[in-house]
Amino acid sequence: MVKITDFLKLKGKASATAGGGAQEAAVEKKSETVKPNFSSPQNALEQGSNPLDIIAPKQIEVDFDYLRINNVYLRTLFITGYPRFVSPGWLEQVINFNASLDISFFIYPVEGKGVLDDLMRKVAEMEAEIYTDLERGKIVDPATQAKLDDAKLLQQELVKGAEHFFQFGFYITIRAADVEQLNYISKQVEATLGSLLIGQRHATLDMDNGFLSTAPLGLDRLSITRNMDTTSLATTFPLTSTELSGDTGVLYGINPQNGSFIIFDRFSLENANMTIFATSGAGKSYFVKLESLRSLMLGTEVIAIDPEGEYKSLCSAVDGQHIEFSFSSPSKINPFDLAQVYEKGESHLGLKILSLHSLFKVIMGEITPIQEALLDRAIVMTYKSKGITQDPDTQTKEPPLMEDLYKILIGMETPDALDLAARIEKFVKGSFVGIFDQQTNVSIENPFTVFGIKELQDALRPIAMFIILDFIWTRVKKDLKPRLLVVDEAWHMMRYKDSAQFLWSVVKRARKYFLGLTTITQDVDDFLAQDIGKAIVTNSALRALFKQSPAAIDKVGDVFYLSQGERNLLLGANVGEGIFFAGANHTPISVVSSPAEHKLMTTKPQEVIAQEEASKETEPGVAAKMVGEITQ
Repeated sequence: MVKITDFLKLKGKASATAGGGAQEAAVEKKSETVKPNFSSPQNALEQGSNPLDIIAPKQIEVDFDYLRINNVYLRTLFITGYPRFVSPGWLEQVINFNASLDISFFIYPVEGKGVLDDLMRKVAEMEAEIYTDLERGKIVDPATQAKLDDAKLLQQELVKGAEHFFQFGFYITIRAADVEQLNYISKQVEATLGSLLIGQRHATLDMDNGFLSTAPLGLDRLSITRNMDTTSLATTFPLTSTELSGDTGVLYGINPQNGSFIIFDRFSLENANMTIFATSGAGKSYFVKLESLRSLMLGTEVIAIDPEGEYKSLCSAVDGQHIEFSFSSPSKINPFDLAQVYEKGESHLGLKILSLHSLFKVIMGEITPIQEALLDRAIVMTYKSKGITQDPDTQTKEPPLMEDLYKILIGMETPDALDLAARIEKFVKGSFVGIFDQQTNVSIENPFTVFGIKELQDALRPIAMFIILDFIWTRVKKDLKPRLLVVDEAWHMMRYKDSAQFLWSVVKRARKYFLGLTTITQDVDDFLAQDIGKAIVTNSALRALFKQSPAAIDKVGDVFYLSQGERNLLLGANVGEGIFFAGANHTPISVVSSPAEHKLMTTKPQEVIAQEEASKETEPGVAAKMVGEITQ
């Protein structure tokens, strides 16, 4: 019977021969033991076999420079020297090495008194060496002077109790499928260690003990250590990169530092809101569209306000509902509409009037307190003109239009009222007629709905976004289910205090209605210029930062408390690279997609043109085919 303890204690044996006046050493490099065959573990136990022998590998071969267990080759390195100056996370290249490594640290506390005695002796020796060199007129060895300075500094810290002393053992075991691969990976590991100024040696003729020292057994069979103080030891902490990988949720990307997946369920946090900041072309909309598609496949409804027409192709591919707002579009939303908020026996007129106050402040600009009072009176009179009062039963009647409010203001015949009427006249009979002065004829009936405002002028976009967001918000409150609401180019709403306040109110209350609000902007200054913008960031549990401009990095860094290294990462980031924040954790991110997903997400003009030309040559339904490829 062969015991596992015999396997792991094998050593290389050596013999020497001499002849012809020359002596040659022949080393028997390896020893091999083969495990006996067992018909079954149960029979082996009945025959009195040791359980360790039953679970032991079939073969263990101990060579002077590697160990083979079955078909796996292993080689252990031990660390002999360290750089003089290091920073936290300096071992990250080794910890995240692109190969299978077993790494063990062994830390042994050392009694302070013995260390101080040794330091005093070493300091005396180095001072004597320096004094002797000076007496002889020699130049003092810089290495000796540096060691002396370090020793004196450590001596002071140990006496004060600010530092403690430890012995530190550091071992690495490399795994490979054959000797050639083992040698190749070993050279890579040695080169990586060398770039960090770390000295290393092979555990030659002691590979079995090296293997046991890096196995999860807590055994230090090599016992090769170096002295370290507390500060130096702290920098060897290996877990320097955060992993955000859960059992459920959406794949957002990968962590480029360690290759781990960033999988997260945004509804598992204290709130499901997200803010995204990036320069133009950094990949922010690509990232959001990717999340929207993957969330849709998990049963989450997605609603997007799209100022630039970037979501249209994705909407078409998933058979979504695309609602376009323009002068010529048939889609209309009446800002006075109560049908979306009506509930039997409950009056929502008061809340609607408050919402209209905010909307008209965006349309009209700054108004005086007297004008605000006149506007309130005019809105109430406008609803009354259609027979709508605080009585819930009257709120099912056809709502008034902006034209009705205009007529009420004209009828008041006061300078302030006429001034207010003049400010909305262009929406009733001027250049903006036909957009917001007709009855609502749209509804959200699809799990993927996009409101497009690309054809509207920049001056109208904040108003349209306000009206659409109010329309969506009333629908969300009536029917609870997991939803994502994407507000692209949110800086349009942050330009006006009242529209920013309305967006902030949605952010605060979204959690209660199973809603995750995603705000995207490339204009960091406009968004963060107001305290409301910073409050939106604070109340968003998820945040994503992609490439930033040098002009904005300081403001972004101050708001997100970024380190200098993180600021440099954002300044030099490639497309789709940045930092992903989830609650109290954050990690670097690189957004990844499949080829089929990329075709739906990309907005690069050259790629869009190529796809359009290719689509002319393919049969209808190719987009649906692409979605089918994604879901498989």
